[in-house]
Amino acid sequence: MLATSEILEILDLTDDLGQMIIQSEAMLNYLSRKKQLKDDIEAQSLIKQFERKKVEYEEVQRFGRYHPDFSQTTKETRLLKREIDMLEAVAQFKIAERELQMLLDDISQTLASSISKQIIVPRDGALFQGSGCGCGSGGGCGCKAS
Repeated sequence: MLATSEILEILDLTDDLGQMIIQSEAMLNYLSRKKQLKDDIEAQSLIKQFERKKVEYEEVQRFGRYHPDFSQTTKETRLLKREIDMLEAVAQFKIAERELQMLLDDISQTLASSISKQIIVPRDGALFQGSGCGCGSGGGCGCKAS
């Protein structure tokens, strides 16, 4: 297939967009928080403990409530997860991660809507957020429910 100048221009623009994302404040903050989390000895220790506990938890879940250690293992896993979530480095990383995801979602929405208003873009883990279309969403598809 021969590349036309139009395709090459689109490829150049996508490279530019990629560079803008890489250099964005959201990406730089995300990378900084990721490094801080990786360098946090306490957080890494708890994460390793959690990974080991998760293996144990998954084994217990295979049998459910019938496993003799079900309640204890479930409780320990939840407590360890909460302890990890309460660490400042983890909380800051999750905030940075959400901010970067919002930027990427906005870019995806902008690209999709520039092509067609009918393209549905998942946002924040949910479909149909913000742009109602299709039956049952309040008339976005143009139908009239009687």
